[in-house]
Amino acid sequence: MGNPEQGNQTSTTEFVLQGFGTLPELHVLLFLLFLIIYIITMAGNILIMVLVVADQHLHTPMYFFLGNLSCLENCYTSTILPRMLASLLTEDWTISFNACITQHYFFGSMVATECLLLSVMSYDQYLAIVKPLHYAARTSGRSCLKLAAGSWVGGFLGTSITTVLISQLTFCGLNVIDHFFCDFYPLVKLSCNDPQLMETLAFTLCLIFSLVPFLLTLMSYMSIIATILRISSSTGRQKAFSTCSSHLTVVSIFYGTIMIAYMFPTTDPLRDFKKVLSVLYTVLTPLVNPLVYSLRNKEVKQALRKAFRTCRF
Repeated sequence: MGNPEQGNQTSTTEFVLQGFGTLPELHVLLFLLFLIIYIITMAGNILIMVLVVADQHLHTPMYFFLGNLSCLENCYTSTILPRMLASLLTEDWTISFNACITQHYFFGSMVATECLLLSVMSYDQYLAIVKPLHYAARTSGRSCLKLAAGSWVGGFLGTSITTVLISQLTFCGLNVIDHFFCDFYPLVKLSCNDPQLMETLAFTLCLIFSLVPFLLTLMSYMSIIATILRISSSTGRQKAFSTCSSHLTVVSIFYGTIMIAYMFPTTDPLRDFKKVLSVLYTVLTPLVNPLVYSLRNKEVKQALRKAFRTCRF
């Protein structure tokens, strides 16, 4: 994309999100759909956090990381959905420059943190199934705290690099962002600067925060599957597969959509497809997490039944 002439540069104070501009007749339906998803997502994740804190049987490394993931998902979806719901309701898709940069920072930080945290959770599963004798020693309270804190700090520090650089870009006359939130590539596309450096940086960070954790997660699960196949008892194999299947489902959806969205160039045929992928990892993944972890997990269901019995009395 060629750079506009310097004379066309303006000081941009606000952007206009294109949102779902090609489907104006569906805005009310989309508002109701996303509102229901947001309420279920928030309620489900809050319920998991409360159960993890309140039930002593869930005071284990696995559920400590699950509580972190639920907290992250609520923060993650709250950077996008409330703003989008307001825009769908009022038809006002304008967003100030500072609000846009802030949304990009927190959204990017949450995505990077989730990539790291999912990898940490796969490592926890690996130790529990492949190295059970070392599990207690390697997942002490201090070790779990360091792993969780490292995921959060790493995600926020990594995204601060792109956020600072984006805030220094010069934007040209056009201020319409071809997306429903302030994402990296649509923002860079509006700038008058050469996008090559920013795109290379984004690719590198995506490599570090998504591909590397995904490969580590994949290696963990390959070891887990190999160990499961050596279990002689069919009941034991089924229990081990059940423990990992929910996490593997979330990991596959999340990493897959993130890598396609950020590691492949945005050509015209892929633009609408990437918007659909964005809905998957910004809206549906935070909804799926509490459902798969609670409905497929015996300990969580037992804690939930116990909490309901306590509330009744």
